[in-house]
Amino acid sequence: MNMKRSFFERLSGNPSVGDAFDSFDEESPVAAVPRGKEIPARASGTGTRPAPLDDEPQGSEGQLPVDVHQTASEIVIRAFVAGVRPDELNISISRDMVEIEGSRMERDQVAGPDYFTRELFWGSFSRTILLPQEVDVEAASASARDGLLTIILPKLDKAKQTKLRVKAG
Repeated sequence: MNMKRSFFERLSGNPSVGDAFDSFDEESPVAAVPRGKEIPARASGTGTRPAPLDDEPQGSEGQLPVDVHQTASEIVIRAFVAGVRPDELNISISRDMVEIEGSRMERDQVAGPDYFTRELFWGSFSRTILLPQEVDVEAASASARDGLLTIILPKLDKAKQTKLRVKAG
């Protein structure tokens, strides 16, 4: 019996494991983009947010990309917040979680058809980060310079012990 090899078999050269489902074998119809809703060409494929179409909800909240790393004594969070004033950022810290909220508003109103490429995110954004270790909330600090937000969270040292003296009387 001469059966057509699945996409996985052609890609890897391995025999099928008995799964009859292979969505790549069947031709699926391509949905036509309605006139006036063409997706603009992008300068490069490195952007992370596709160009919004007219029917995309503009009120949706974006997720702020972050870098989180640790040193021996602290956890450091970095995020690009270009175009946002420091007083427009809300940072909430608990012992095991950090929440960053803010909003970036577009200064110039440009009509949709006048754009060639539209990749920047405008609107409100937030990010909740679960921390791998408890931190000292009172000693935490945050600074913004050149559009880069840096939050420094000192780790709590659970192994640290203190001796208490019992008072007589």
